[in-house]
Amino acid sequence: MSLRPLALNALCICHPDAKVQAVQSLWAQQTHVALDASEHISPSPHLALPGRPTLPRLIPAKDVPTRTPFTPEGLAALMHAICHIEFNAINLALDAVWRFPNMPLSYYTDWLRVAYEESQHFEMLHTHLKSMGYAYGDFDAHDGLWHMCQKTANDVLARMALVPRTLEARGLDATPLIQTKLRKAATPAALQAVELLDIILREEVGHVAIGNHWYRWLSEQRGLDPVSLYGELVQRYEAPKLRPPFNEEARKRAGFTDTELSYLRGV
Repeated sequence: MSLRPLALNALCICHPDAKVQAVQSLWAQQTHVALDASEHISPSPHLALPGRPTLPRLIPAKDVPTRTPFTPEGLAALMHAICHIEFNAINLALDAVWRFPNMPLSYYTDWLRVAYEESQHFEMLHTHLKSMGYAYGDFDAHDGLWHMCQKTANDVLARMALVPRTLEARGLDATPLIQTKLRKAATPAALQAVELLDIILREEVGHVAIGNHWYRWLSEQRGLDPVSLYGELVQRYEAPKLRPPFNEEARKRAGFTDTELSYLRGV
C-alpha cells in the first residue's frame, strides 16, 4: 500500500491507542512507503469517518458547558476537551493526506508530520488525564472541527484556509488563556498541564504555519489573492467568526501577515 491509503486506514481506526500506534509507525516507515499522488481513493461505504471511540454525546459547541480547573472533575473535563481537540487534529491531518490528490510530495510529508506530532500531543495529554482517574471518552465533546473538515472535503484550498489556519489557529489564541487559569488553580495536576501545553503550543505554531504555506501556494497556483479570498471562503463555508483576543506574536511566527491580522481585528 502507498502512503495515502495507509493514512486512510489510520484515520478509520477507532481505538485511540491503536490510532496513535498506527500513525507513529507510518511516520517511522515513511521513507519505505511509496506515494502515488494521483491515485483515486474511495473509502468503503460502510465506514463512518472519522474513526474514534464512543463518546457519551457529541453536542454543538455552543452547548458545551464551561469547564473550570478549580475542581478535580472540572480540571479533568478541561483536559478531556483538549485531548478531544488533539485527537481530532490527528484525524484532520490524516484526512489531508489521503483525501486530496495531485499535490506536491512535500504537502503529504508535511501533513503526515502534523499527524505524528498531534499523536504525541494526544498521548501526553491522555496519560495525564488517566493519572487523574479519567480516560478519553468519559465526557461529552463537540464536533466543530470535523464538521468543517466535511464541509471542505471537495476543495483542498478551502480546507487549508478554514481548518489549520482558522479553527486550529484558534488554539494559538486560547492556550495562553487556559494556562493562566491553570496557574491560578495551582494544583500539581494543573501545573503539569501548563507544562504540557507549553510543548503543544510551540509545535502548533508550526502546524498552523504549514496550513498558511499551503493556503498561499494554492492561492498562487489559482491566481487568487489570499487575503480577499479568505473572507469569501469564510462566508461561503459559514466558518465561525473569530473574536479577540488574538495571540498575535504566535500568529506572526505561524506566518500570518500584518494585513491578515488587521482583517481578524476588523480593522
